[in-house]
Amino acid sequence: MLLCNITSKFPSDVFLAELVTSHLHTTDTAIIFFVPCSARLVCFGCFLVSHRCDCISSCAFITPSSGLVSFQRPALVCSEAFSAFLYKHCPVVAERFSPTPWCWGGRLQTLVCAALKSRPPVSYRNELIRTVDGGQISLDWLDNQASVTYPESSTRPTVLILPGITGNSQQSYVLHAVSQATRQGYRCVVFNNRGLGGEELLTPVTYCAANTSDLECVVQHVKGLYPSAPVLGAGVSLGGMVLLNYLARKHTESGLVAGITISVPWDARKSSDSMEEPLNWLLFNRHITRCLHRAVTRHRKILEKVVDVDYVLKARSIREFDERYTSLMFGYSSCMDYYRDASPGKKLPNTAVPILCLNAADDPFSPQTAFPVSVVQDLPNVALVLTAHGGHIAFLQGFFPLGESYMERLFGQFLHAVFEHREEMKQACGIREEQMKD
Repeated sequence: MLLCNITSKFPSDVFLAELVTSHLHTTDTAIIFFVPCSARLVCFGCFLVSHRCDCISSCAFITPSSGLVSFQRPALVCSEAFSAFLYKHCPVVAERFSPTPWCWGGRLQTLVCAALKSRPPVSYRNELIRTVDGGQISLDWLDNQASVTYPESSTRPTVLILPGITGNSQQSYVLHAVSQATRQGYRCVVFNNRGLGGEELLTPVTYCAANTSDLECVVQHVKGLYPSAPVLGAGVSLGGMVLLNYLARKHTESGLVAGITISVPWDARKSSDSMEEPLNWLLFNRHITRCLHRAVTRHRKILEKVVDVDYVLKARSIREFDERYTSLMFGYSSCMDYYRDASPGKKLPNTAVPILCLNAADDPFSPQTAFPVSVVQDLPNVALVLTAHGGHIAFLQGFFPLGESYMERLFGQFLHAVFEHREEMKQACGIREEQMKD
C-alpha cells in the first residue's frame, strides 16, 4: 500500500485513511492520495495512471472538503452461498468500479447520463390489455423471433421491465436493457404504467409505488401467453419499488423466477427529504414534478372526476404532488402513510425469489442511510451491490460514457446467470422447488 500526500497533510484525514485501508482487500495494492481542493487536477492525472496499471487494484482520493472518493470493488451484501454464485456467474460484482473521471459526484453522473446516454434502436410490438377495473395497460414487446439460443417462442425466457416514475419503454436505460436481453436470445416486455405508454386512460386511476395490482395483471397475462417460459422482473427506480412490493406480497406465488432492481429508493420519506435539498430540488425534483404535471394534464378530462386538477398542478415538489394527488388517488389518509406503504426495505424478508439490487451511495434520489444492509445480511435470497459512486440510474464508466455502463453489464450478466444456471441459483439462495410457483 502506498500513501501519497499531495501539497499538504490534514490531521483529520488520518481517520479517513484508516477507514479506507480497513476496507481494502489485504492482497491488493492500493494508492491513497491526500489532496486539498486546489490539487484536484492532480487527482485526475493520478486516476489515469492507476486506471491503466493492472497492479493497482484500489485507489482513493481524500480531500478535506468532499471527503472520500474511491475506486474500489462494489460492496456485495448477501449470504455466503449467494455471493459465491454471483462471483462465479456475475464477475462484474468483483471488478473495481471506476466511474467516468470527470463525473465525480452523483448529481453530475445523473445529469450527464440523462443528457449523453446513447439510445439503441428498438422496434416494439405494442399490446393493450384490460384490467379488472375497466382500465387498460400498454405493453411494449420485443419478441426476438430471431433468437438462436431459444428458437421456440413457448420456452423463450422473458424479461419484464418496469421503468421509473414518469418513464416508459423509450427511456435510454430501458432501450439498453432490451438490447442486452435480446442479444442473449431472450424476449422482453416493457410494462408502461397507466397513462404513460401513449394510451388513453379509460378509468380515473393511474399508478403509485405501493400499488401492485397492475403488475399482477401483467404477470398473469405474460404467464398465460407463455406458461412454460421463465419470467424475470427488472425494476428501475420507482419501478423497482413496485417490483419489490409485489414480490413481498405474492411471496411464493409471484410467477417470477427472480428480480433485479436499479437505483431503487428504499425509504420513500428519506428519498423525498433528499430530493428537497435545495440543489436536488433545482436539478431533479422540479423537473420530475413538471413531468408529473404533464401526465395529469394529458388525462385531465377523466382525472378531474376524482381530484382537483388545478390544485394538483400547483404542486412544486414530488411530495406536494403525492399529498395532493397520489395519496388521495389510492386512499391513503396522508402522504406519510403512502410513503410508509411504498417503502420496500423492511418487506424484503417476505420475498421468496432471488433478487439483486444495485445502488450507489451518492444517489441523490436514494440516500445511503436508507439502504437495508442489516435486513439483507440475514436473507439467503437477496443481494445488495453497492457502489461508492454512480448517481441515479447512471453508473457511467469510461472517458466518453455514451454506451453501456456498469449497470448494463451487471444486468446482462445477472440475466444470463438466472436463465442459464437456474437450479444452481436456487440452491445458492436456499430455494426448494416446491416453494416456487412460476
